[in-house]
Amino acid sequence: MKLRIGVAGVGYFGRFHTLKAAQSPRVDLVGVYDRDAERAASVAAEAGTVPMALGALIAASDAVIVAAPAGVHYDIAVGALSAGRHVLVEKPIATTLEQAEALILLAKERSRVLQIGHLERFSAATAAIAEQSGLPLFIEATRIAPFKPRGTDVSVVLDVMIHDIDLVLFLMGNKVDRVEALGASALSDRDDMCDARLMFSDGRAATLRGSRISPHIERKMRIWGTSGVLSVDFAGRALTVTRRQTGDEAQRPGAPGFGIERVSWKDRDALEAQLNAFVDSCLDGAPVKVPGEAGQDALRVALLLEQAMAEGRARLMASGALLKHR
Repeated sequence: MKLRIGVAGVGYFGRFHTLKAAQSPRVDLVGVYDRDAERAASVAAEAGTVPMALGALIAASDAVIVAAPAGVHYDIAVGALSAGRHVLVEKPIATTLEQAEALILLAKERSRVLQIGHLERFSAATAAIAEQSGLPLFIEATRIAPFKPRGTDVSVVLDVMIHDIDLVLFLMGNKVDRVEALGASALSDRDDMCDARLMFSDGRAATLRGSRISPHIERKMRIWGTSGVLSVDFAGRALTVTRRQTGDEAQRPGAPGFGIERVSWKDRDALEAQLNAFVDSCLDGAPVKVPGEAGQDALRVALLLEQAMAEGRARLMASGALLKHR
């Protein structure tokens, strides 16, 4: 049995979703939709499918992948769920918590799968981190990249940093108690960089840095935990673990008291793994790996950071500091 999937939104990332769906042995790609008709026709031809109007796409599908701009995630997902379709919606789940809650409730009412596209959950790197970190006590994450016009309908927090927000929440397994954040806009009308700190209710913390105006790409994370210190380079596919030496190893004359282990992982296609998990949930009833609640939790933190950035900017304006440098 195959799952009939339609892809709504075939921009930069939607194109990859479309090609993966076209290649999956358990998927029948029924068509694509995009508000740019020329783009829809081009991607459809590349994937061996057809461009369709949104309503027709939803009607012809068992499930819909929503990869359109964040501002229309809610509208498209509501339409698909209301029609009884399963939905895989790209991050962020929506742009407000009320929208996120409505999608979660609608999916439950219709007994449909709602999976959120937090791609890092499906990477081999995340699996390796979870195996090695023990209980994380403090996490430092950096995700920076050169500027691209796509994604600027939202801030860097919802565009870039939300990947690390979700990953930190997943690894910490606890609720954020309060946040601090400083942001700045440079090349768009939204904040293009953010430096943030998350404080958890049990006393643990995380620092996140995100930018979409960097001259280079950097995706790194360091985790101080009960099993040692993990240093992860996602782009370089490298994981280094520093641990205290114990037993006979620690008693050896000249032993430094710690050991450094370099862990490698067999890389895998995270987008393919995400699609496979979605199909398994829709066809086989497998548990949803990144449910709507996870998307809602990440969105909640992201919106708190945006609020903190706005409040910080207001304080600067009130002090006159910004006006002096214009």
